[in-house]
Amino acid sequence: MFSSLNYLSFVLLCSMRQRSYKTFWKEADSLVKSVGVSHLCSRCQNLSVSFWNSYWMLPSDVCGMNCFWEAAFRYDYMKTHPSEKMHLAVVACGERLEETVTMLRSAIIFSIKPLHFHIFAEDQLHESFKDILDEFPYEGRVNYTLYPITFPSESAAEWKKLFKPCASQRLFLPLILKNVDSLLYVDTDILFLRPVDDIWSFLRKFNSTQIAAMAPEHEEPRIGWYNRFARHPYYGVTGINSGVMLMNMTRIRRKYFKNDMTPVRLQWGEILMPLLKKYKLNITWGDQDLLNIMFFHNPESLYVFPCQWNYRPDHCIYGSNCKAAEEEGIFILHGNRGVYHDDKQPTFRAVYEAIKNYSFGDDLVHSLLQPLEQELQKTTHTYCGRVYKVFIKQLTQSIRDLYARRSKGR
Repeated sequence: MFSSLNYLSFVLLCSMRQRSYKTFWKEADSLVKSVGVSHLCSRCQNLSVSFWNSYWMLPSDVCGMNCFWEAAFRYDYMKTHPSEKMHLAVVACGERLEETVTMLRSAIIFSIKPLHFHIFAEDQLHESFKDILDEFPYEGRVNYTLYPITFPSESAAEWKKLFKPCASQRLFLPLILKNVDSLLYVDTDILFLRPVDDIWSFLRKFNSTQIAAMAPEHEEPRIGWYNRFARHPYYGVTGINSGVMLMNMTRIRRKYFKNDMTPVRLQWGEILMPLLKKYKLNITWGDQDLLNIMFFHNPESLYVFPCQWNYRPDHCIYGSNCKAAEEEGIFILHGNRGVYHDDKQPTFRAVYEAIKNYSFGDDLVHSLLQPLEQELQKTTHTYCGRVYKVFIKQLTQSIRDLYARRSKGR
């Protein structure tokens, strides 16, 4: 056992992050041997033990004294080991350039780990994307790849005209991005009000059968579309919305899916066209309907996250019905129905305009938060405006957290 003095010396030595590892181990060995516990040193030197996961937690079979080695290693380890890269995909066609860029800006502002954007766009938009994204002041932390719109050649025309132009491209991402393990797909009309890292962390919450995560289409069945009008199977009580879709694509590519077309289970690339052929006269929302059908037959494969991660006009235009957002604020704003670009829902448009007009490097409180709150206060004549504080509650916290990280040099 350590004496109190030696114990204190051990703690102090282990917390001196500025020492080189060579000096650290030399002095640590000397100290540990002096108290007769050299076996502790050999157990701690293995970084695969000391850094067994990203939370710096200790396995049950490692002695509690290892926690002091953790504090000593963490700073230098993080400098020499790049953070996990997050992959985000979006599909942009037609007049969606500005909207897509605004979404990407919102992802960059608060996120912590590096981002890689996978942008699927019509050929005529590629140069515009390059011109804009190459000016973003985050070289090294943000990368992007541009892709053409690509569908299976034998059925390209049919897939492209399904629902909105190019929307069904998302169905083929696991087959196109074969080297990407996990991916967050979002529609162009998404705005991140907290770090992408936080929704990315849901991947660690998947159980062994779950391959994707989405939010419910509705919280209130009385205004639900699927449960009132759908002519095809759908997931759960009110269906799911695919505007924010987190995917473990390795699992998707490996899975064999139950279906109502054949007793034989089919893989992702095998099931899409048969589903379309069977239901194309019964689906309204295109690829989202196909995903609902797929997860109806494979409910164990879906992780459902709360409505605040995909907050849409339906959550407030008939009265507030997303309790999670009321309590914690909106985490991801989804401006479907074109609400960013008309005057029907000025609360949504105000948030969009604030992020679109924000200049990287400006003070977020004075240049974004305060002007936004002033605009939101002008929208209280609408149902969404009456709960405008849910639109800035998490945004305020995200700005506070960002400045706290910067003050610590992170």
